[in-house]
Amino acid sequence: MTQQFTDRQGRAVVLEEITEGNWRDVADVAPTDEQRRYVAALAARYLLLSERGEVWTSLGVRAGDDIVGHVMWAYDDEEGTHWIGGMVVSAAEQGKGVGRATMGAVIERLSDLPECRQIRLSYHPDNTSAGSLYTSFGFRPTGDLEDEEIVMALPVS
Repeated sequence: MTQQFTDRQGRAVVLEEITEGNWRDVADVAPTDEQRRYVAALAARYLLLSERGEVWTSLGVRAGDDIVGHVMWAYDDEEGTHWIGGMVVSAAEQGKGVGRATMGAVIERLSDLPECRQIRLSYHPDNTSAGSLYTSFGFRPTGDLEDEEIVMALPVS
């Protein structure tokens, strides 16, 4: 079942494939200066990781008519887990519920995949707002670290 996710302004927040028509807008997504400790300065870095690394799949985040973010996912067949990474919300869209709606949409998208049994992500320990967001969706620390980041997991039934 597909749920509609909205931000605090009532705009529908949807994930969309990267295309010739939207890749530039997605690439230009930039977080606040303070968040650059935790995520890339531009979503373009994540697009390149998806394109060149052949592990991650990038998605644009649209709120209403505008591209407002980026998120990517991958499947680790050794662990049998799906990963969420590279979530960036445009600085101008911060505090509007776009990140929460994006998380809901990507969790739903991955959970709908037949092989999805667990979703993982990681975040920097100092990024307490990210930790709170992920915990609110039911993610729990695994006890593992990935590049000094706390790994969290969400079981999918």
